[in-house]
Amino acid sequence: MAEALEKLLALLDIKEIEKNVYLGLSEDLGFRNLFGGQVLGQALIAAGRTVQSDRLPHSLHGYFIRPGNSADPLYYEVDLIRSGRSFSTRRVVAKQNGLAIFSMSASFQTPEPGLEHQARMPLVPGPEGLESEEDRARAVKDKIPEKSREAFTRNRPIEFREINPMNPFKPVPAQAVKQIWIKTAGDLPDDPLVHRALLAYTSDFGLAGTSLLPHGYSFMQGNIQMASLDHAMWFHRDFRFDKWLLYTTESSVSYGARGFNQGKIFTRDGVLVVSVAQEGLMRKIEKRPKTGDERAAETKA
Repeated sequence: MAEALEKLLALLDIKEIEKNVYLGLSEDLGFRNLFGGQVLGQALIAAGRTVQSDRLPHSLHGYFIRPGNSADPLYYEVDLIRSGRSFSTRRVVAKQNGLAIFSMSASFQTPEPGLEHQARMPLVPGPEGLESEEDRARAVKDKIPEKSREAFTRNRPIEFREINPMNPFKPVPAQAVKQIWIKTAGDLPDDPLVHRALLAYTSDFGLAGTSLLPHGYSFMQGNIQMASLDHAMWFHRDFRFDKWLLYTTESSVSYGARGFNQGKIFTRDGVLVVSVAQEGLMRKIEKRPKTGDERAAETKA
């Protein structure tokens, strides 16, 4: 198993420090704030540790309340709302330095048969031959802000291979659709809760950026403030995340400095296993006009 994946699995392996309270460490990915996917994954593990082993999460709905700090640990408080004959409901609040930064409701279900139908997977090239995101980042590493350079170019626990990637330094308006092959960079244990928590972690990467595509903007330009506001997932069927999955995302609307994004995740053979929805902050940063003294100082320099 790749070292980076081992570290991520250890990050998600939160520890119970008192009844229904869990301690999670943090990871600095080079972003301004704590990565939201980490909180999603850890919160889902915390909730899952309080339900019967035969019940798996089928949905989660989370709200990002405050920016998290990647230097400080997190405390996950789990409220056992209800445990019925088929479903269990849990509420999780993630706290940092005594303040709530994230809240989530999650529902777990005992497997049972039912009627079936699903949307079709789009016809796209397979992952073979597509350039990895790390390789693309290494090719332009001198253009990546120094604070984020190491995080974007190092070996990652998750493999990303995007179909028709755009140039983040020279974006042009495009259709608000992305398609990315994803999987872990090594084999995983058989625990299905781990697979779902890792996919929750991964689903937050780049999802909000889908709503920037029609406007010809990229977070790499430094003139857009972006943050996840909420995140919802529905786990329809079981899957393995150490096998290739196709993550298709689409943005149907943006308004009021918010972009709405939806995603579908398919197995290699076209089975729809997960649906995702998220609203993200996408605030354009207007540069302040330079004062006369600042212009004069530039001239002297």
